[in-house]
Amino acid sequence: MSTPAHAERSHALLSASKAAQWINCPPSARLQEGIPDKRSEYADEGTVAHELAEIKLRRRILPCDSKERDRLDKALEEIKANKFYGPEMENAIQEYVEIVCERFMEAKARSSDAIVLLEERLDFSEWVPDGYGTGDVVLISDGVLEVIDLKYGKGVPVSAQGNPQIRLYALGAWWSHNWLYSIHEVRMTIIQPRLDNISTAIMPLDELIEWAETVVKPSAALAFAGEGEFKAGDHCRWCKVKGNCRARAEENMKALAYEFKDPALMTNEEIGSILFIAEQLQAWAKDVQDYAFEQAKAGQRVPGWKLVEGRSNRQITDKDAALAVLKAAGLEQEKYLKVDLLGISELEKRIGKKELAALIGDWIVKPPGKPVLVPETDKRPELNSIEQEFSSEDFELE
Repeated sequence: MSTPAHAERSHALLSASKAAQWINCPPSARLQEGIPDKRSEYADEGTVAHELAEIKLRRRILPCDSKERDRLDKALEEIKANKFYGPEMENAIQEYVEIVCERFMEAKARSSDAIVLLEERLDFSEWVPDGYGTGDVVLISDGVLEVIDLKYGKGVPVSAQGNPQIRLYALGAWWSHNWLYSIHEVRMTIIQPRLDNISTAIMPLDELIEWAETVVKPSAALAFAGEGEFKAGDHCRWCKVKGNCRARAEENMKALAYEFKDPALMTNEEIGSILFIAEQLQAWAKDVQDYAFEQAKAGQRVPGWKLVEGRSNRQITDKDAALAVLKAAGLEQEKYLKVDLLGISELEKRIGKKELAALIGDWIVKPPGKPVLVPETDKRPELNSIEQEFSSEDFELE
C-alpha cells in the first residue's frame, strides 16, 4: 500500500477515535496514557477489512499503471490468504466500495475536477495539540467536502450525527485543503455495511469551525495538560480505566439515593428514570467485575474474592473414533448422529450473501422479533396494539 499498514497506524494522545472521551472527560486522556491497548480479534478483522477496501478503491477509482495494478493484485492475494477474509467480508466491503463510488460520481457531477483521497493523514492540530488521524475517504468538489468512514463492526450502529470523531476528520481535511479549494459545506458519512447502516451528517463549514473553537479547543487544552474534571457518561464505554474509575463509581452510586419501593407504588415517570439507572448500573457492575478478574489473574488479590476453576462441559476428544465405535456397535444412527442445515449466517459466510439469496432467498424469512422495552431514543418504530398483537408474549428489557 502507499500508506503505512493499517495496523501500524500511530495514535495521538488526543485521537479522533477517543474524542468523545477527552471532550467530555478531559483528564481521562492522561490517565489512560500509560495503559497499553488490548488488541482484539475484532480489531484485527477490521484492519483486514480496511486494507481490502483500500485496495479495491485504488483499483476502481484511481489511475493505475501496470506496475500499480500488479502491486495491488499482489496485495489482494495476501488479503485473501488472511484467516479473516471470507465471503462475508468480500460482500460487505464490495457494498462499501459501491457506495463510495456513487458518492465520488456525485462529486464529479458537481465539478469535473473533483478529487478523491484515500487513507489521508488528517491534521487537526490547529484545535487539538498534536491532533491527527487517518481518513478512509475524502472527497472534495465545488464547495463541498465529504469525509467517509468505514466501520466494519456489527455490534452497535454508529451515527454520523453529532459524532466528534468524524467531525475532527472533516476539520483536518478542510484545514489541509482550504487553501486550494473554496469549501462552504461539509458532509460526514459513516458506512457500516454489515448492519446496512449509512449515516450522513451535513453542516455548514462555519458551524463546524464554531464547534471546534468553542467545544473542542478548550477541552483539548485541558486534556493535553491532564486537567479538568472527571465526568462519567456514555463516553466511558471504551475507556481503559472504566472498571476502577472513582468518578464513574460515584456517579453510579448516586442511584442508591433512590428509595426503591414496590413498583406498584411508583409512578411510570419514576419507573422510567429507574430503568435508565439500572441499565447504567448493570454496565458498570460488569466493568468492575472484568477489572477485578484481570487483577486477580495478574496476581493482585482482591479482598473477599478469589479465582477458582469454573464449571466446564464434557467433551469428546476424538469424534471420528467415537463415531466409528458407535457405528460398529450397531446402534441406530439417529441415536448418536444429528444432521441439520447450517444457520443462515454460516451459510452466507460459506456460500456468499448474494449467492445464497439467489439460491434459497424465497425460503428465508425474518419473523417479527420478540417485543423488548427500549429508550425512546431507539430508532426502531414503536409497536401499537400491544395487548392484541402480543398478549401471549413476555417482554424483555434491552
